[in-house]
Amino acid sequence: MTVGHGASVTLGRHQTLQQAAQLLATHGMDAVDVVDECGGSVGRCTWRMLLWAVAHGMDRMMTVEDVLAACSIDGGTEPKEDGTEAPDAKEDSKATAELERLRRELEETHRLAETMKTVLDAAYEGVVVVDGDGVVREINRAYCQFLGIRREDAIGKHVTEVIENTRLHICVQSGIPERGYIQKIYGQPMVVHRIPIWRDGEVIGAIGMLIFQGVSEVYEIFRRLQELSREASRKEKNGTAAPKQEAATSAAVGVERIIGRHPTIAAVKQMIQRAARVPSTVFITGESGTGKEVAARAIHEAGPRADGPFVSINCAAIPEALLEAELFGYEDGAFTGARKGGKPGKFQLAHGGTLFLDEIGDMPLAMQAKMLRVLEEKKVEKVGGVSGTEVDVRIIAATNKPLEEMVRGGTFREDLFYRLNIIRIHLPPLRERKSDIPALIAHHMERLCQQYGVGGKSFSKEAMEVLIGYSWPGNIRELVNVIEWLISMVEGEKIEREHLPAYLSAIQPMAASMSYGGANIADRWKEMVYQSERERIAAALVAANGNKAEAARRLGIHRSTLYEKLKKYGF
Repeated sequence: MTVGHGASVTLGRHQTLQQAAQLLATHGMDAVDVVDECGGSVGRCTWRMLLWAVAHGMDRMMTVEDVLAACSIDGGTEPKEDGTEAPDAKEDSKATAELERLRRELEETHRLAETMKTVLDAAYEGVVVVDGDGVVREINRAYCQFLGIRREDAIGKHVTEVIENTRLHICVQSGIPERGYIQKIYGQPMVVHRIPIWRDGEVIGAIGMLIFQGVSEVYEIFRRLQELSREASRKEKNGTAAPKQEAATSAAVGVERIIGRHPTIAAVKQMIQRAARVPSTVFITGESGTGKEVAARAIHEAGPRADGPFVSINCAAIPEALLEAELFGYEDGAFTGARKGGKPGKFQLAHGGTLFLDEIGDMPLAMQAKMLRVLEEKKVEKVGGVSGTEVDVRIIAATNKPLEEMVRGGTFREDLFYRLNIIRIHLPPLRERKSDIPALIAHHMERLCQQYGVGGKSFSKEAMEVLIGYSWPGNIRELVNVIEWLISMVEGEKIEREHLPAYLSAIQPMAASMSYGGANIADRWKEMVYQSERERIAAALVAANGNKAEAARRLGIHRSTLYEKLKKYGF
């Protein structure tokens, strides 16, 4: 294609249909002259001609000259010389409108693609994108410069051929994100993120990000953080404030508390983020053990009241005679056995923050009426008191009971139900999102192993299939209990089917092979745990500057155990 002196645009007769469409879309033209090698006109390419070619199933790589010839043989696809239209003019008019719409969409897609490419190339961090087969589909300039390759040489190749020691293809298979992992590239340890790309409940690819080009940058950031920490410690009179702040920083907050990528749990996370922005009452439903209090804490921590207190009370665990005193507090001498000086209630303790009312469906009817009054007036009156106290509290309620049926049966007040049921979030049972089980096991296994100071454990294929095939009536609470039991009772590092609790191991293995993308789930789990432990040991050694005693202390294990693992992983 050429641009002449008068800004005229022409199309070569040997150029393809795809090039013709791109030319017309780029310049916003309806037609373009087709010329031969000497510049002589051989015809005219129009949008109608391109639409005709598409309708007749022609290949987009077909030359414009061949399309012109086929078009002239077929006849009736262009206006006649006398200006009259062919009999199918109405159909052609509709087709032209549709082609115009497609042209506009193509232009918008082209602009968006150019914008995204500019953003990727401008990024300091290295970014690579792979598809569901682990083939590189995009890589930015920063990553190419670091690897010393050209973009053209990387596109279309499997990621293992481009980046050494990568696990992006494994991330695609498992669907489990790997953030802050250490990966050796050209013998140098790098800090990387690996994030799976989900669409319609399936992993269609993954994004790899080279966060720090070498751990020296991590050392520099760590040094700055240490300086800030020392400065804050000097200003802080209370020496216990720094450890508390450090512990709070290391823990997951907000929606990060909720583990899983299943579409149903992804929708729950979106609702939590939206609900956190407003002060409305939230009503969480779901079976026992699905994590209703975890969701409530996520809402609190993601909202503007995050700095305020989060107070929880289980309405089913407190006797009816004491529930009012627990919620509203009591004055000195309000009843026999009352604490001298009285006691503030949960509403007062949660002032400026969030009050989580768990198992609200078990609240007695008499207490429901008093609760409704507090929610409407935003005042509490202590037991034995004579005046009310204003409270600023956000209410989050939860239940595993069908409150609608209880309202119809007269066991739950209708007015209180509608006062609570403003923003409703339903947590799905674990059996409806089994694809999240590997991620949940990985998260709680690592957490509990660190808590108990023991090494990680791997699962055999048969054991993992049992865990995934089980229906989990107790949901996540039951899963965590099983993991804790396994950590406590299994001596070795590998968990076999016979190590599982009897009621689990009695279940027959799943008939279908638990495979995804050609890799067995149990195998992926074993590799994931192996790699995770190895990288955590490497990170501890780097942070301790090679001091093995210090590294063992950071890992929470005995030094002799660290030596065994160093030998096992070939350090």
